[in-house]
Amino acid sequence: MNIKIRLIVMNFLQFAVWGAYLTSMGTYLAKVGLGGHIGLFYAMQGVVSLFMPAVLGIVADRWVPAQRLLGFSHLLAAMFMAGGGYYAMTMGPHVEFTPLFAFYSASVAFYMPTLGLSNSVAYTVLEKAGQETIKAFPPIRTFGTIGFICSMWLVDLLGFQQNCMQFFACAVWGLLLAVYANTLPECPVSRDTGKGHRSLASALGLRAFMLFKDRKMAVFFIFSMLLGVSLQITNGFANPFITSFSAMPEYADTFGVRHANLLISLSQISETCCILLIPFFLGRFGIKRVMLIAMMAWVLRFGLFGLGNPGDGVWMFILSMIVYGVAFDFFNVSGSLFVDKETDLSIRSSAQGLFIIMTNGIGATVGTLGAQWVVNRFVDFNSALPQVEGWSKAWFIFAAYALVVAVAFSLIFKYRHEKNS
Repeated sequence: MNIKIRLIVMNFLQFAVWGAYLTSMGTYLAKVGLGGHIGLFYAMQGVVSLFMPAVLGIVADRWVPAQRLLGFSHLLAAMFMAGGGYYAMTMGPHVEFTPLFAFYSASVAFYMPTLGLSNSVAYTVLEKAGQETIKAFPPIRTFGTIGFICSMWLVDLLGFQQNCMQFFACAVWGLLLAVYANTLPECPVSRDTGKGHRSLASALGLRAFMLFKDRKMAVFFIFSMLLGVSLQITNGFANPFITSFSAMPEYADTFGVRHANLLISLSQISETCCILLIPFFLGRFGIKRVMLIAMMAWVLRFGLFGLGNPGDGVWMFILSMIVYGVAFDFFNVSGSLFVDKETDLSIRSSAQGLFIIMTNGIGATVGTLGAQWVVNRFVDFNSALPQVEGWSKAWFIFAAYALVVAVAFSLIFKYRHEKNS
C-alpha cells in the first residue's frame, strides 16, 4: 500500500478517537449535573500533557520504536475510556465526579502523547520515503480532521452527544488504531554508539529542553503556551453554550440547538481546507506572520460567539466556525512543522513532546481552568433561565485575551524569514 495512504489512515483514526467526545462531553457533563466541572475534565488533558508526551517522546527517541509505542498508548487509552463509559452507563443520571474523572484522566494520560508520537511517525516515515515533510504532511494531516468530523457526526446522528455512549465510540476508534499502528513502517530509535562519556540529559533524551537556551525557540515555546490557553475553550464550552439557547422558545427548535455537534463540525471542515494552505503561507510569510494570523483568528472565533445566536445571528456562528480552521491549523500544524525544522533528528520526538507540553499542557490547563472560572462567574448551570448574556460576556473576555497575546507576540518574537523561490 502507498505510504501516504497508510499515513492517511493513521491520521484519520488518530483524530476520530478525539472527535468522539471532545466537542460533546461538556453537554453530557452538564446534563448529569457536572457542568461546574467541565473545565476540570478538559484541563486534565493539559495536566497530563505536562509530562506524558515528553516521557513517551523520550522513550520513542531512545528505546521503543514510535509506531509501536503509538499502538500501545492507544490500547491503554481505549481500555480506560471504555471503563469510564461502562461506569457512566451503569450509574445513569447518578454519575459521581470522582470515579468518572479517574477513568477519563487515565485515558487521556495515554492519548495526549499520541498527538506528538503520530507526528513523529509521519515525519520519520515520509523522510525515509524521500518526501519533503512541509509539502507532504499537510494533505495527509487533513484526513485527521476528516476523521474528527466523521466521528463527531456519527456521535450526533446516533444520538450520543448527550449521553455516555460517546465514550464507547471513542474506545472503538482507539482499539482500531492500536492494532493498525503496529502495521506501520519501523521508526528507528537513536542509539549513541560513539565513544566517550554521555551526559544524563543526553542519555535520557532530555536535550529537547535545552532548546530554551535558544532565545528564538524559547520565545516561540512561551507564546505557544500563551496561545495554547485558547485551544480547549471552545471544545469544552461551545456545545453547552449553543444548546443553552433551548431555554429561549424562539431558538429551541433551530438546527444549531438540536444538532450542535453538526454545526460545530463546520470548524473541522474549515480545518481540512486551511491545512492545505499551510505550505503556501509558511513558504511565503514565515512562521511569525502565520502565527499572528492564527492569533487574530482566535480573536474573531471568540468575538463572533459572543455576538451570535442560532436564529438570525447564526451567520456569526458559521463565520466563527470558518475562522477556527485558520486559528487551529495555522498554530498547531505550522508550529509542529517549525519545531521539526529547527530541531535535530536525534531529539525529534522529544521536541514534539515539548511543543505539546507548552500548548496542550501548560497552556490548555491554565486556559480551561481559567475559562471555567470565567464561565461560572457569569453562567448558572443550575438555572432554567436563559444564560445568553452571561455566555456573551465570557466570550468577549476570551477574545480580549487572544488580542493581547497577538499584540505582544508581534512585538517580541523575532524571526527572519526567507521566502521560498
